[in-house]
Formats: sequence, C-alpha cells, structure tokens
Amino acid sequence: MSASRVAISIHVFGLVQGVGFRPFLHRIASQHGVSGWAVNTNDSVRIHAEGLSKAIDDFIDSIRRKSPPLAHVEHIETRPATDNGYTAFEIHSSRSETTAVTRVSPDIAVCDECLADIKVQPNRINYPFVNCTNCGPRFSIIKDLPYDRGNTTMADFKMCESCSREYGDIENRRYHAQPNACAECGPVYTYQTGEETVTDINLLLSRAASLIDRGGVIAVKGIGGFHLACDATNETAVSRLRVGKRREGKPFAIMCGDLKAAREYAYLSLPEEELLVSRERPIVLLASKRKGNGVPLAASVCNGLPTVGIMIPYMPLHFLLFERLETKAIVLTSGNLSDEPIAIGNEDAFERLGSTADAFLTTNREIHNRNDDSVLFVAGGIPRFVRRSRGWAPEPVPLPFSAEGVAACGAELKGSFCLGKGNSAILSQHLGDLKNPESFSFYTEAFERFCRLFRFSPRLAVCDTHPDYLSTRFAESLDVPIMKVQHHYAHIASCLAENAFLDRVIGVAMDGTGYGDDGNIWGGEFFLCDLTGYRRISHLQYLPLPGGDAAIREPWRMAVGLLYSLYGKSAVEMDLPVLRERSDAELELLIAAIEKGVNTPITSSAGRLFDGVAALTGLVSKAGFEAEAPMRLEASIACDDTSYSFKTGDRIGVLSIIEEIVADICAGIDTGVIASRFHNTVVRLILDTVVKIAEESGVRTVALSGGVFQNRYIVSKTEESLSAEGFTVLRQRMVPVNDEGVSLGQLAVAAFAGAGQ
Repeated sequence: MSASRVAISIHVFGLVQGVGFRPFLHRIASQHGVSGWAVNTNDSVRIHAEGLSKAIDDFIDSIRRKSPPLAHVEHIETRPATDNGYTAFEIHSSRSETTAVTRVSPDIAVCDECLADIKVQPNRINYPFVNCTNCGPRFSIIKDLPYDRGNTTMADFKMCESCSREYGDIENRRYHAQPNACAECGPVYTYQTGEETVTDINLLLSRAASLIDRGGVIAVKGIGGFHLACDATNETAVSRLRVGKRREGKPFAIMCGDLKAAREYAYLSLPEEELLVSRERPIVLLASKRKGNGVPLAASVCNGLPTVGIMIPYMPLHFLLFERLETKAIVLTSGNLSDEPIAIGNEDAFERLGSTADAFLTTNREIHNRNDDSVLFVAGGIPRFVRRSRGWAPEPVPLPFSAEGVAACGAELKGSFCLGKGNSAILSQHLGDLKNPESFSFYTEAFERFCRLFRFSPRLAVCDTHPDYLSTRFAESLDVPIMKVQHHYAHIASCLAENAFLDRVIGVAMDGTGYGDDGNIWGGEFFLCDLTGYRRISHLQYLPLPGGDAAIREPWRMAVGLLYSLYGKSAVEMDLPVLRERSDAELELLIAAIEKGVNTPITSSAGRLFDGVAALTGLVSKAGFEAEAPMRLEASIACDDTSYSFKTGDRIGVLSIIEEIVADICAGIDTGVIASRFHNTVVRLILDTVVKIAEESGVRTVALSGGVFQNRYIVSKTEESLSAEGFTVLRQRMVPVNDEGVSLGQLAVAAFAGAGQ
C-alpha cells in the first residue's frame, strides 16, 4: 500500500497566513516528492497533494511538526481527492470562499535576519521598514482577508523590481511577505518641526537622537500608533512630558536598547528576560534599581514606585535610533492625552500632540488597526497580562465548544469585546476606558472592523448586568437578542474558558467594582460555579462607599467609611494621618452623608478595601491614577509574616482587620509592616474561605480572577498556599484578570448555554 499513488485534499486551520506557510509547504512537498498545489482562502490553507501514500503521510506529519516559527496549526482535515497527474507543487492565488476565517497574525518584532539586512543590502541600508514572512506588521495593517497586499495598507506602495523578485521567489524568506518593501519603493519616515522637514534617513535619525539627548520630546509613529519619547534620565524632560500628556502620577514605561541596558535599571529573572526579548516584545513590569550604573532614571518616570515597565526595541527604527542615542533609556509612552486612544493618523497626531512634542517622526503608511503596547508581569515564574494588545491581538482563545455568532461586549473601565467564530473566541485589542467619548468611538469602530475582517454577524449579544455601562448600551444597539452576565461571574468564567475547564470550581473574584445581583457593589466574592451558572457562597462584608465613584478617586472617603463602621461619629476624633489631612467641615459632611445613606452605596469590594487601608496608613488620600492606592500599598510591603484577624462565614468580617490596623498605626508600627500584615491577611482570608467551601462541597479546583490578582504578592502567595493545601489552581495566562478579560467570560457563558451543554 505504501507504494501506491494517492491524492488527498488537505485543509490546514490556524495561524497559517502571513507567516511563510506556503513556501514551507512548497519546500517540504519537494523534499517528500509530493505534487499538487496550495492556496490561501479566508478560512484556511487548502492543499491538493498527490504522490506515494507514504510520501503524503510524511508530508502531513511535517505540516504538523515542522511549521514555520510564527505559524500555529490548530487542526488538519483530510479527505480523498482525484489524482490529476500533477508533476510539481504549485502555489495558487488566494481566494475568498466562505464566511469562515483563518487566524490573523499579530504584529511581530523585527527578526535578526532583517536587522542584518539593513547593514548589508544596498536597497535596505538603514531602511526602517524592513520585514519578512517571519516578522513585522500584520494586524495593524490588515483591512480584509485573505491576507494579501491588496487587503493591507501597503496596497498603495508598488514594489520595485528587486522587491517583486523576492516576493515572487518561493525560496526567498520574503516570498509573499505582504509589507515587503525597500528604500526604492516603500514607505518612508519624515522628521518635522516648525522649522524644517527632513526625509533623508540618516539625517532624520541624527536629528531625532540629538533632540532626545538635548531634553526634547518627540512624537514617533510606530506600528500600532504614535508614541511620545524623551530621555528617561532627564527629569526636566520627563516632567514636561507629564504635563503635556496630562498624566499626573501614573508611571511611564521606558525602552532600553538591549537586555544589557535593561539590567542597569531593573532586576531581571530568566522568565522576565525571555519575555522581554520574545517576538511579541511587550512592556514587562520589573523590580527597578534605584540607580543604573551610576545613572538614575528620572524620578518622574516611576513616581516613587519600586517597579518600572521596560521594553526592548521591536521596530527597525528603534534599533537605528538607539545606535545614535547617547542615553541608554528613553520614555516611550502612548501618543495620546490621558485616557484618550493612541493617535494613529499624522494630522490627528499634529493636532493632539503638537503642544507636547518638539518634533514628529511620521510615515506615509497608514495604520488601519490601532494597537497599544501590551503589558505583562511575571509572578510565580508565569507571565501574566495587564494589557493584551500588540503582539497578541487578535489571537483567539480556543474553546471546547462552538461560540459562533456570540458577541460579548465586555465591561467599561478596561474595554474589550469578544467575538465567537466557530470554536474560537476572538478577543479585541485593548480599547481603554469607554467613559471617554474618544475611547468609546474607538470601541465601536474596532467592533465594526472585526465584524468585517472575521466575517462576523452577531446572533446574540452578551453584556454586563450594570444598566449604565456604555458596553451594555452598545449591546442593546445591535438589534439581536441580549443575555446579561454578572460581572464577577464573568471574571471566573473567563478563567474557566481559557483553561477549557467545564467542571465545577470554587471561584474567587477579587475586584474593584461590579454590579451585584442584589443591586449592591460586589468585588470580594466566593462562588461555586461552572459555565452553566453560579451560587454566591461567601463575600466580604458590605461596607459604606461614601461618594460612590468619588471614593475610587479619593480613597480617604473609603477610609472614613471604614472608621465610621467601627467607631461611629467618634471616628473623626481619632488622631490618624488620613483624618489630619481633612477639615472638620469636610469630615462632618461625609459622616452625615454616610448616616443618611446619601450617595453612599454599600460594597463588598476587595479593591475598595485596599483603597481604604492605603488611605488609613497615609499612603494615598487622593489617587492620581487608577489603582494607585493598592499599588503603593503593595510597594510598601516589608518583611513580616504575621497577619490580622477576621471572621469567616457567608459574610467575611473584615472590621477586625481595620481595628487592628488602627491600633498598629496608633502604636507607631511601620507602614511597611502594616502593609505586609494586611496582604498576608487577604491571602489567609482567601485560603480559609476556600478550604471551608471545599469541605462542604467536595470541590477541589479553584479559579482566581479579578484585578486584585494583578498584585504580585497576593497572586503568588495565594497560589502557593492553595497548592500547598492540595487544590488545583486555574490561572489566567492568555487574557488579563482585570476587566479586559470580562468579555471572554461573557462569551463563554452564553456560548456554552447556546451549545446545549
């Protein structure tokens, strides 16, 4: 049988376009003596293969085991075909045939081979757009499938004879590299100030480097949008950038020229180093050094926090710029004003960033899909997302059931949506705070573009139960049936979905704010649940949230609410740092509001508890950016293994924690010790509650989700303690535990119900 000639039709599904897959097929077909053809369609790569039976088997095995670095074969379908007597293996033109789609590659960092080319290839010397099938822009430039040049923002750039030869040579690594270009035919950078316009690449690189080294600020058009850059060691420049961006306190990310430079500013573990130089090149949150080889970062970069976000160059332009820079680190932050979407168009950037930037590096290549830098941290040796965007979007999350036609609209503070396509959940890039009108406009635009790109037509919209979320209103505007999923249940469902776990779990949702089934604000929840539903077993006790949303911006309000819950009106007479900062009239007014229940909802939120403790200790009374209070509380942890007392049950009593913290403050105990004890208490509280639920239910698998688990200490210690007690812990590695991951959970709940499970 092995000597018989056969013909097989093969469909390869997964990330198999724009990644050098067809040249790979041509190469292995030649190696195995297989003839026929391959073609890109909008849902797969289709292959007609003819040859000896064993040769065909070996060919298919090579597809599974030896695909190109950027490819990801999800599954292969085969069926018998007619032998047409092909004598060679051919590559046919792409075609669009069905509403099914293949995966779209994320934008990938430039490869070492391309970096070498800009030193030796005459038409690419210092060319800042060099790329090949193994690297470069993908998602940011694609408009439609199949992934061909005419369906990208490179369509307007006609390849020169040299680039055309590469593009058509199946043995060349630029074969059908859709952004392929060189200095003769491709996009170009332009350096612009009020006084001059420079297009010569060497001159503009020198101008840009000199400006940064002299303390200037420059706006640079990148892969997914504009960045603002300045010398990260120049306090005047960084402070000026803060003012221009209207970014009072949130830390800036920096870019270092290479790993060696990064080590001068931060402590790096092996997993962190690997993440920094991965093909995705995210921002990685690291433990910072106070001084890097005698050269400190400007104080305004981190604003007193002991961590720093660092990334390594991922565009050719970055490498070319660092060759000319004197500084070893630059601030490289999103080109926007605070809370707005990143600028992608040249004119838009001039208008929005003109008062901040001294110069612009613009290009004549359009960015079609806006895409911020991704942000991750490593805890317990495992990379975890804070923001999932460039390098990963729009990579799908595989599901063990069909989600076809389900549109999940997400939360509001960290907007995202998720579309069901077959057994895939296609998660959008980071979309920002939807309360910002520009961000909501970006959200609706991105949704429309994803629908077009992925041939998606919603049959069901899923949203949060909060009636006032703009994402909820957007779901209602889609004119399809609607399903609502409680916020914290969606967090846990997100964890279940990415782990493909369909059995019951103990779900621990530790979060900031979410609309509860009883109309109160939830955020410290323990569920017994699976994808069919949930039961709330326990939660942090309800506490007043004076001022509602204002208490999130002003944690001192939460601290006063905690004190009032313990001591009543006499709380204001206590000698505590948080009270000394407020006037008598201000405190009396807030106490009166709490007593009368005026704009004082109640909350079980763990995030708000962190806020209140941070304010009590005098760390943060008014937050300059989201989650500043919990971040500074975590940053102040000292070495102490003790904890405070609490009461377990269906309502977990936390006022004893506050009472003991107040006693420690009055006794002059160091803030770092108090922070450590509080964090240890939260870990113990989670463990004790999970153990109790497990004893009563028999469930031994725990799913952790919610923004509190972005706290490295909490997530690491919680996972360690649960594992030590023999629990199986489900972690989130593919999507953030914060609200950006809520849309995946919404989709999973709705799709699982619709699949008739």
